[in-house]
Amino acid sequence: MEIRRFRTGDEGALFQVFLSAVHDIASRDYTAAQIEAWAQADRAPEVWASRMRKLRPFVAEAEGEIAGYADIQPNGYIDHFFVSGAYPRQGVGTLLMSRIHDEAKLLGISQLTADVSKTAESFFLHHGFQVVKRGFPIRQGVILQNVLMRKGLHHRI
Repeated sequence: MEIRRFRTGDEGALFQVFLSAVHDIASRDYTAAQIEAWAQADRAPEVWASRMRKLRPFVAEAEGEIAGYADIQPNGYIDHFFVSGAYPRQGVGTLLMSRIHDEAKLLGISQLTADVSKTAESFFLHHGFQVVKRGFPIRQGVILQNVLMRKGLHHRI
């Protein structure tokens, strides 16, 4: 498994990972209506592509196939963190989290934050994050559940 930086041309594969993560993994914690509101398969490709080029996520590749992706913004916010339903519990998320921590150290970021799904909450807790606040965002008129999580970083020099 390799973690690399985003490359132009990854956008479509990242969309498939996003759809798979939500429809195949998060569906155990959300209703069908919530899943559809969160991850519509007919999302405008150019809007998605533009968003990915802006986020510039790290990409996990397994045997030439994109297995997951995650970003870290300059303020320490993790906007996207998704693992394909084809690669659950195979270390993809842990490798991405490690890469995010390495990048945070390089950038001198002292705190990580993320709004994560109910499904991802235990993974983030396992990696040292703490719950700050539970949220109920509305997508397409449907109420979802998520949680704002935070982790202070103490880099050794």
